[in-house]
Amino acid sequence: MDDPSLPQEKSLDRMKRQAGYHAAGMVEDGMVIGLGTGSTTFYAMERLAFLIEEGLRIQGVPTSFQTEMLARELRIPLTTLDTYPELDLAIDGADQVDPSLRLIKGRGAALTREKCVAAAAQHLVIIVDASKCVGALDGPVPLEVIPFALHPVILGIRALGGIPELRSGIRKDGPVITDNGNFILDCSFGSIDEPERLEGILTLMPGVLSCGLFCEFVEKSIVVVGSEDGCRELKHVDLTG
Repeated sequence: MDDPSLPQEKSLDRMKRQAGYHAAGMVEDGMVIGLGTGSTTFYAMERLAFLIEEGLRIQGVPTSFQTEMLARELRIPLTTLDTYPELDLAIDGADQVDPSLRLIKGRGAALTREKCVAAAAQHLVIIVDASKCVGALDGPVPLEVIPFALHPVILGIRALGGIPELRSGIRKDGPVITDNGNFILDCSFGSIDEPERLEGILTLMPGVLSCGLFCEFVEKSIVVVGSEDGCRELKHVDLTG
Protein backbone atom coordinates (compact mmCIF):
# COMPACT_ATOMS: atom_id res chain seq x y z
CA MET A 1 0.00 0.00 0.00
CA ASP A 2 1.27 3.49 -0.84
CA ASP A 3 2.21 5.78 2.04
CA PRO A 4 -0.62 8.37 2.21
CA SER A 5 1.86 11.02 3.35
CA LEU A 6 3.93 10.87 0.16
CA PRO A 7 1.65 13.00 -2.08
CA GLN A 8 1.60 15.72 0.57
CA GLU A 9 5.39 15.59 0.97
CA LYS A 10 5.84 15.92 -2.77
CA SER A 11 3.42 18.84 -2.81
CA LEU A 12 5.29 20.60 0.02
CA ASP A 13 8.61 20.04 -1.71
CA ARG A 14 7.17 21.53 -4.89
CA MET A 15 5.91 24.62 -3.04
CA LYS A 16 9.28 25.05 -1.30
CA ARG A 17 11.12 24.75 -4.59
CA GLN A 18 8.86 27.35 -6.24
CA ALA A 19 9.42 29.79 -3.39
CA GLY A 20 13.17 29.15 -3.29
CA TYR A 21 13.63 29.57 -7.04
CA HIS A 22 11.51 32.75 -7.01
CA ALA A 23 13.70 34.23 -4.25
CA ALA A 24 16.88 33.33 -6.14
CA GLY A 25 15.50 35.24 -9.10
CA MET A 26 15.46 38.39 -6.96
CA VAL A 27 19.25 38.32 -6.57
CA GLU A 28 21.08 40.71 -8.88
CA ASP A 29 24.61 40.58 -10.25
CA GLY A 30 27.23 41.86 -7.82
CA MET A 31 25.11 41.45 -4.69
CA VAL A 32 26.35 40.27 -1.33
CA ILE A 33 23.59 38.24 0.30
CA GLY A 34 22.79 36.39 3.49
CA LEU A 35 22.14 32.67 3.18
CA GLY A 36 19.73 31.25 5.73
CA THR A 37 19.48 27.75 7.12
CA GLY A 38 16.84 25.12 6.37
CA SER A 39 15.13 23.02 3.74
CA THR A 40 13.43 25.87 1.88
CA THR A 41 16.62 27.93 1.67
CA PHE A 42 18.29 24.89 0.10
CA TYR A 43 16.17 25.35 -3.02
CA ALA A 44 17.17 29.00 -3.31
CA MET A 45 20.83 28.00 -3.04
CA GLU A 46 20.34 25.25 -5.60
CA ARG A 47 18.96 27.80 -8.05
CA LEU A 48 21.68 30.33 -7.22
CA ALA A 49 24.33 27.71 -7.99
CA PHE A 50 22.81 27.27 -11.45
CA LEU A 51 22.69 31.04 -12.02
CA ILE A 52 26.32 31.34 -10.94
CA GLU A 53 27.27 28.78 -13.57
CA GLU A 54 25.40 30.99 -16.06
CA GLY A 55 27.51 34.00 -15.06
CA LEU A 56 25.85 35.55 -11.97
CA ARG A 57 28.45 37.08 -9.65
CA ILE A 58 27.51 37.12 -5.97
CA GLN A 59 28.96 36.45 -2.53
CA GLY A 60 27.07 34.85 0.34
CA VAL A 61 27.26 35.07 4.13
CA PRO A 62 26.16 31.70 5.59
CA THR A 63 24.18 31.57 8.84
CA SER A 64 25.33 28.11 9.94
CA PHE A 65 28.01 25.50 9.40
CA GLN A 66 25.40 23.47 7.51
CA THR A 67 24.75 26.32 5.09
CA GLU A 68 28.47 26.99 4.73
CA MET A 69 29.17 23.37 3.80
CA LEU A 70 26.27 23.30 1.34
CA ALA A 71 27.41 26.56 -0.27
CA ARG A 72 30.91 25.20 -0.75
CA GLU A 73 29.48 22.02 -2.27
CA LEU A 74 27.41 24.15 -4.66
CA ARG A 75 30.39 26.44 -5.37
CA ILE A 76 28.68 29.57 -4.10
CA PRO A 77 31.40 32.12 -3.18
CA LEU A 78 31.37 32.96 0.52
CA THR A 79 32.32 35.95 2.62
CA THR A 80 31.68 37.22 6.16
CA LEU A 81 29.97 40.05 8.03
CA ASP A 82 33.46 41.25 8.99
CA THR A 83 34.15 41.96 5.33
CA TYR A 84 30.61 43.07 4.45
CA PRO A 85 28.75 44.34 7.55
CA GLU A 86 25.98 45.60 5.25
CA LEU A 87 24.25 43.16 2.89
CA ASP A 88 22.07 43.78 -0.14
CA LEU A 89 19.54 41.18 0.93
CA ALA A 90 19.17 37.98 2.91
CA ILE A 91 17.24 34.87 1.93
CA ASP A 92 15.88 32.73 4.74
CA GLY A 93 12.96 30.56 5.78
CA ALA A 94 10.54 30.73 8.71
CA ASP A 95 8.58 28.37 10.91
CA GLN A 96 5.54 30.67 11.00
CA VAL A 97 4.53 33.98 9.40
CA ASP A 98 1.59 36.02 10.66
CA PRO A 99 -0.49 38.56 8.67
CA SER A 100 1.80 41.41 9.81
CA LEU A 101 4.88 39.51 8.55
CA ARG A 102 6.15 38.83 12.05
CA LEU A 103 8.01 35.53 12.22
CA ILE A 104 8.93 32.59 14.38
CA LYS A 105 12.29 31.17 13.32
CA GLY A 106 14.87 28.83 14.75
CA ARG A 107 13.83 25.27 13.95
CA GLY A 108 17.29 24.83 12.44
CA ALA A 109 18.93 26.18 15.63
CA ALA A 110 20.62 29.02 13.71
CA LEU A 111 18.41 31.85 14.98
CA THR A 112 21.19 34.02 16.42
CA ARG A 113 23.26 34.16 13.24
CA GLU A 114 20.08 34.46 11.17
CA LYS A 115 19.05 37.49 13.23
CA CYS A 116 22.50 39.06 12.80
CA VAL A 117 22.31 38.59 9.03
CA ALA A 118 18.72 39.84 8.88
CA ALA A 119 19.73 43.00 10.74
CA ALA A 120 22.62 43.59 8.32
CA ALA A 121 20.50 43.14 5.19
CA GLN A 122 18.78 45.95 3.32
CA HIS A 123 16.00 43.55 2.36
CA LEU A 124 14.93 40.31 4.04
CA VAL A 125 13.40 37.73 1.70
CA ILE A 126 11.54 35.05 3.63
CA ILE A 127 10.59 31.94 1.66
CA VAL A 128 7.88 29.61 2.95
CA ASP A 129 5.32 27.14 1.74
CA ALA A 130 1.68 28.10 2.28
CA SER A 131 1.36 25.96 5.43
CA LYS A 132 3.67 28.36 7.31
CA CYS A 133 1.24 31.30 7.00
CA VAL A 134 -0.92 31.52 10.13
CA GLY A 135 -3.52 33.87 11.54
CA ALA A 136 -1.56 34.31 14.76
CA LEU A 137 1.86 33.11 15.89
CA ASP A 138 1.35 30.13 18.17
CA GLY A 139 4.32 27.81 17.57
CA PRO A 140 7.15 27.07 20.00
CA VAL A 141 9.56 30.00 20.28
CA PRO A 142 13.21 28.86 20.22
CA LEU A 143 15.67 30.56 22.54
CA GLU A 144 19.42 30.20 22.30
CA VAL A 145 20.61 30.01 25.90
CA ILE A 146 24.12 29.84 27.31
CA PRO A 147 24.46 26.58 29.30
CA PHE A 148 25.47 28.42 32.49
CA ALA A 149 22.04 30.10 32.67
CA LEU A 150 19.82 27.24 31.48
CA HIS A 151 17.88 26.60 34.68
CA PRO A 152 17.32 30.26 35.64
CA VAL A 153 15.96 30.86 32.12
CA ILE A 154 13.68 27.82 32.44
CA LEU A 155 12.28 29.27 35.68
CA GLY A 156 11.81 32.64 33.96
CA ILE A 157 9.88 31.08 31.08
CA ARG A 158 7.61 29.23 33.50
CA ALA A 159 6.98 32.47 35.38
CA LEU A 160 5.73 33.96 32.10
CA GLY A 161 3.29 31.07 31.69
CA GLY A 162 5.39 29.34 29.05
CA ILE A 163 6.37 25.69 28.78
CA PRO A 164 10.11 25.36 28.07
CA GLU A 165 11.60 22.19 26.58
CA LEU A 166 15.29 21.61 26.07
CA ARG A 167 15.83 20.53 22.48
CA SER A 168 17.47 17.12 22.25
CA GLY A 169 19.63 15.77 19.46
CA ILE A 170 18.17 13.24 17.04
CA ARG A 171 21.35 11.41 16.10
CA LYS A 172 23.26 12.09 19.31
CA ASP A 173 22.57 11.76 23.00
CA GLY A 174 21.96 14.94 24.95
CA PRO A 175 20.90 18.45 23.95
CA VAL A 176 21.30 20.13 20.59
CA ILE A 177 24.40 22.33 20.58
CA THR A 178 24.24 25.43 18.39
CA ASP A 179 27.03 26.68 16.13
CA ASN A 180 27.81 29.10 18.97
CA GLY A 181 28.14 26.32 21.56
CA ASN A 182 24.83 26.94 23.34
CA PHE A 183 21.54 25.16 24.09
CA ILE A 184 18.12 25.62 22.48
CA LEU A 185 14.97 25.94 24.58
CA ASP A 186 11.69 25.56 22.66
CA CYS A 187 9.13 27.59 24.59
CA SER A 188 5.38 27.16 24.07
CA PHE A 189 3.11 30.08 24.96
CA GLY A 190 -0.03 29.20 23.01
CA SER A 191 -1.38 32.00 20.84
CA ILE A 192 0.97 34.99 21.12
CA ASP A 193 -1.13 38.14 21.30
CA GLU A 194 1.77 40.60 21.59
CA PRO A 195 4.80 39.17 19.78
CA GLU A 196 6.87 42.36 20.02
CA ARG A 197 6.36 42.57 23.80
CA LEU A 198 7.18 38.90 24.31
CA GLU A 199 10.28 39.20 22.12
CA GLY A 200 11.50 42.11 24.21
CA ILE A 201 10.96 40.27 27.50
CA LEU A 202 12.67 37.09 26.31
CA THR A 203 15.62 38.89 24.74
CA LEU A 204 16.31 40.78 27.96
CA MET A 205 16.48 37.61 30.09
CA PRO A 206 20.05 37.15 31.37
CA GLY A 207 21.54 34.14 29.62
CA VAL A 208 19.35 34.35 26.52
CA LEU A 209 21.53 35.02 23.50
CA SER A 210 18.73 35.29 20.97
CA CYS A 211 14.98 34.80 20.60
CA GLY A 212 13.20 33.11 17.69
CA LEU A 213 10.58 35.85 17.41
CA PHE A 214 11.53 38.16 14.52
CA CYS A 215 9.35 41.26 14.78
CA GLU A 216 11.64 44.18 14.01
CA PHE A 217 12.20 43.41 10.33
CA VAL A 218 8.66 43.61 8.96
CA GLU A 219 9.21 46.87 7.07
CA LYS A 220 12.08 45.46 5.02
CA SER A 221 10.65 41.96 4.61
CA ILE A 222 9.36 40.33 1.46
CA VAL A 223 7.64 37.02 2.14
CA VAL A 224 7.56 34.67 -0.84
CA VAL A 225 4.80 32.11 -0.38
CA GLY A 226 4.91 28.99 -2.52
CA SER A 227 1.58 27.28 -3.17
CA GLU A 228 0.01 24.86 -5.60
CA ASP A 229 -0.88 27.86 -7.79
CA GLY A 230 2.63 29.33 -7.91
CA CYS A 231 4.21 32.09 -5.79
CA ARG A 232 2.99 35.33 -4.31
CA GLU A 233 4.90 38.10 -2.58
CA LEU A 234 3.76 39.71 0.65
CA LYS A 235 5.22 43.09 1.60
CA HIS A 236 4.69 45.41 4.54
CA VAL A 237 3.82 48.33 2.26
CA ASP A 238 1.00 46.30 0.71
CA LEU A 239 -0.45 45.57 4.15
CA THR A 240 -0.33 49.18 5.35
CA GLY A 241 -1.21 50.86 2.05
